Amino acid sequence: MTIDKSVFDFLKKLKKNNDRDWFNAHKEDYLRQHEIMIQFADNLLGEMQKHDYIETASGKKSLHRIYRDIRFSSDKTPYNSHFGGSFKRATAALRGGYYFHIEPGNSFVGGGFWGPNSEDLKRIREDIADNGDELKAILNSKKFKSAFGQLWGDALKTAPKGFDKDHPHIDLIRMKQFLISKSFSDEEVLSKNFFQKMNAAFKEMRPFFDYMSLALTTDANGEVIRK
Repeated sequence: MTIDKSVFDFLKKLKKNNDRDWFNAHKEDYLRQHEIMIQFADNLLGEMQKHDYIETASGKKSLHRIYRDIRFSSDKTPYNSHFGGSFKRATAALRGGYYFHIEPGNSFVGGGFWGPNSEDLKRIREDIADNGDELKAILNSKKFKSAFGQLWGDALKTAPKGFDKDHPHIDLIRMKQFLISKSFSDEEVLSKNFFQKMNAAFKEMRPFFDYMSLALTTDANGEVIRK
């Protein structure tokens, strides 16, 4: 299953005409492109289920709404000018989430931990303090750097309370988000094997997810944390 050029054509028009009157007049076109994305996401989900446990039930369930929540935004355009979706990993033992974003000139996949709660963030930092060499090895590997470049996200300017500002892994300990992403050209998105490229990128996230999952579900002695 491929992403047809008509998807990009529609999104470009929507970006130039982002209002309710235009959208309602072109609702049938939107539904056609949405169906293409559902089929694509279904195909992608089938590939991902071969190498990970995914809780998301279907491609349709993975897709985010085209309608923007503008209640607390200064940008009042009513529609997203992209198709986005996410897959949630199954069970409490498998942490991390997969995201895909399809937009002319700005398509990418991402994953990681956007807003860990205070308890999870503390546990991640404690594990990095004790086992940061293991995480650094993953982040510095050729496969990770080739796929994602580097880990990114918001970080504190100083060491968090209870952690040594001179710790060798203080750059990671200061982080509040732990995110990775990989961009794709428009040509790649419209190619026949794009779902395979997306699936390969998601699969390459696994060493990072496996490290973080272990950090979040076991204590300093390697015992499973019971909640």
